[in-house]
Amino acid sequence: MSHDDATHGPVPLGSVDPAPLHAAVDALTAALHEYVETAVGVRAEFGASEADEDPRVLALEGRIGALNARLFDELHGALGIHADLTTSVWDPGADEEVDDDASPADVQDDTFTLDYVVMTHPGGPDLDDVVGLLDRWGHEARERLVEAGYAVPEWGVGRGADDDHDHDEDDE
Repeated sequence: MSHDDATHGPVPLGSVDPAPLHAAVDALTAALHEYVETAVGVRAEFGASEADEDPRVLALEGRIGALNARLFDELHGALGIHADLTTSVWDPGADEEVDDDASPADVQDDTFTLDYVVMTHPGGPDLDDVVGLLDRWGHEARERLVEAGYAVPEWGVGRGADDDHDHDEDDE
C-alpha cells in the first residue's frame, strides 16, 4: 500500500466504514477462543513442552498471526495508522519494587538483537511457524532475564529484514 494516498495524509478522513475493521477483530477473537479451547484440551493430554509443539496449537498460532496481520492491514488500509497491537508488555508484579522517582540518568539500558536466517524445503515445516516459536522462546528468555535481576520493559519478535542492521554475508 502506498503511503501517498489520503489515508496517510494530514487531513481527517471523515466517514470510515468500520464494518471491515470489526470483521477482522471478530475473526481474530474467534481464533483466540478456539486457541484457548484447543490449548486447554492439548495440555490436559500432554506436558507443557509437548503441548507447545502440538500441531493443532502451532496451526492455530499461525492462523492467529495471519489474522493479526489482516487486522493490521485493515487498520492501515482504512485509517493509515500503524497499529502496534501484538506487543506484550507486563506490568510489575505486586511483589516487585518500582522506583517512580528514578531519574532517566539513573537507568542504564541497551538493545540486544539475535538474528536468524531460517530456511525450509518443499514439504518441510512452514516458515510462518517460526515467529510463534521465537515468541514462545522470547517469553522464556524474558523470564530468565527478570529472574537474573534485569528489567525487560519491552521485547518483540519480527520477521523480515531489519533496516537498522547492516548485514553483509562476507562478514560471516
